[in-house]
Amino acid sequence: MSQEEANTSLGRKAALSENMLFGMGNPLLDISAVVDKDFLDKFGLKPNDQILAEDKHKALFEELVKRNKVEYHAGGSTQNSVKIAQEDTEETCPKLRISSLVKSDGGGEFYCWASLEKEPSWPLCPWMIQKPHKVATFFGCIGTDHFGEILKKKAEEAHVDAHYYEQNEEPTGTCAACITGDNRSLVANLAAANCYKKEKHLDLDGNWELVEKAKVYYIAGFFLTVSPESILKVAKHASDKNKIFCMNLSAPFISQFFKEPLMKVMPYVDILFGNETEAATFAKELGFETDDIAEIAKKTQNLPKENTKRQRVVVFTQGKDDAVATVGEKVTMFPVVDIDQNDIVDTNGAGDSFVGGFLSALVQERPLEECIRAGHYAANIIIKRVGCTFPEKPDFH
Repeated sequence: MSQEEANTSLGRKAALSENMLFGMGNPLLDISAVVDKDFLDKFGLKPNDQILAEDKHKALFEELVKRNKVEYHAGGSTQNSVKIAQEDTEETCPKLRISSLVKSDGGGEFYCWASLEKEPSWPLCPWMIQKPHKVATFFGCIGTDHFGEILKKKAEEAHVDAHYYEQNEEPTGTCAACITGDNRSLVANLAAANCYKKEKHLDLDGNWELVEKAKVYYIAGFFLTVSPESILKVAKHASDKNKIFCMNLSAPFISQFFKEPLMKVMPYVDILFGNETEAATFAKELGFETDDIAEIAKKTQNLPKENTKRQRVVVFTQGKDDAVATVGEKVTMFPVVDIDQNDIVDTNGAGDSFVGGFLSALVQERPLEECIRAGHYAANIIIKRVGCTFPEKPDFH
């Protein structure tokens, strides 16, 4: 194998076992229901909007659940991604209604209008890790309440081995999707998701044993606002043991306002995700003095790194334009297949899906190119459907 092949390949397809993939982040219970204009007006909502809950929205969640045909799903950016990576397609694919909504600054997720250039030589389905169940582990904080019980049930149904830190000071984080026709107004109440405590959960022997079992780790940048010390402990473990630690820039405000904790973690990051807006903000904050995304990717790859056995991989998506990735010493563009704009129904959750598809291939030690194609395929399925849902079976063979 040439040096370039060695850099682009992550090895042969690996056998799967429980707890191989570890995620930690802000768990939210996604609650969706059809409402009318009067409901929106009552809580001061717009038909298509993404906001953080204020005091005036506290009653919204309880009122929403009283309506007919309420749907619940385990959500939040990282939890969505590990669900997509894990979900067993032998029965039904996940219906991840809402992507994580942490800051309504327009940059909280990256979306990918994408598909496959060609069929890979292995059976690809991005919600694809089939049996064994519980390949994916997830840590986060919830409340000791009714919504928390529902969230635990939904994570279990998705076959994710979720171990939540449960506390009674704040209620379980929720994200409401108020649906009117083709529009949806998203209202997020982070609540307990902000309350994760390293010393009360991650440091416990039984929980840390689950961290040690993993081979691939993924944490969205959003979690830097909650427990950067937890991220750093996991990242250092991955580096020391030559495992793969993945992170997401998640939103421009992370680089702007949480630059210090972000850069403390960066030396341990093996794979970094982001979109073009997040990449540009990151470059500005670090003084790269370029707006060329390929150059930003290369400069990011070359930032100091603790584990020199693994060259950092940087993956930046650009909506309907080419994805950019560092492949060995090169920066490679990964074209997406054109999609009719009329086929794009809903882009919510496309960013989480891209990462989930990527991770599903990564945990099986597939080459980088196939990881990206898996991510593209997952995002492509998402944006053609309402509410970030998957068909029962993939149409990819």
